Amino acid sequence: AALLPRPARGLTDGLYCGRRVCYEVLGVSRQASKAEIARAYRQLARQYHPDRYRGEPAGGGAGGAQAAHEKFLLIATAYETLKDEETRKDYDYMLDHPEEYYRHYYHYYSRRLAPKVDVRIVILVTVCAISVFQYFSWWNSYNEAINYLATVPKYRIQATEIARQQGLLNKTKEKGKNRRSKEEIREEEEEIIKDIIKNKIDIKGGYQKPKIYDILLFQILLAPFYLCKYIVWRCWWIYCFTIKGREYGVEEKLYIIRRYMKMSQSQFDSLEDHQKETFLERQLWIRENYEVYKREQEEELKKKMAMDPRWKRYRRWMKNEGPGRLTFIDD
Repeated sequence: AALLPRPARGLTDGLYCGRRVCYEVLGVSRQASKAEIARAYRQLARQYHPDRYRGEPAGGGAGGAQAAHEKFLLIATAYETLKDEETRKDYDYMLDHPEEYYRHYYHYYSRRLAPKVDVRIVILVTVCAISVFQYFSWWNSYNEAINYLATVPKYRIQATEIARQQGLLNKTKEKGKNRRSKEEIREEEEEIIKDIIKNKIDIKGGYQKPKIYDILLFQILLAPFYLCKYIVWRCWWIYCFTIKGREYGVEEKLYIIRRYMKMSQSQFDSLEDHQKETFLERQLWIRENYEVYKREQEEELKKKMAMDPRWKRYRRWMKNEGPGRLTFIDD
């Protein structure tokens, strides 16, 4: 029933000037120019503006302050409708085609509820803000990792030995006028050790050194390039290993293993080299070998959990006092 055509109405309450014609409200013709419309609006606004009303009926009428206020709102609505070329075209079309009821509603509310700011600008600003936050957050994580590694004796001793061999620590102990306090020397030595750790240790995973090409903004800009690169690589893979039957290389084998393990590139890179060598020795790029390896890992994990005291306490609690039991605890 809602989809049935309604009776045609040229002027509808809630659209533009309601039952009044906007041209008649301003006292101009449909052929009036923008300058004439603006001139008529200014004249009527000076007459009916609430700030100019001083207790007498505006324009000699008998409606009082409330009538003057409503009249001014109608005048302002008419001017807002006719001053914009696109809105004026929609309004003229409504006057000429009153039978297209739903079209008039759609155009009116689509223009009225449309955002004032371009959506593309909002998206661009949002992406830039997220990218900046992402970049500085990664730098913060990277610095936290460096500060932690500087406290680990294994890495600290190695970094201190390298600094002594390069003569960096001896420069901090100066004499004479350039002599500094112990606190300043300690801070400088700490920075030297951290710099050596940054240069000598390749941190991977979530704490790796941030790269500007990894932030969201560059990922979006480079998405077409990455897509084309993936398509070319996929076609090369099918041609070499499916059609021609070429044997896998080391990189290809590791890629297949990583895909079986459902690990990201950064997660797989964070594994130790001896683990990757074990994967290659056991030929885990073959599906059957990987399934055997997966079952072994699951069994080993179950044994570790069975021998773990915390897991034993948890099972004991689940058996005696876990869900499904109602007990009264004596205070």
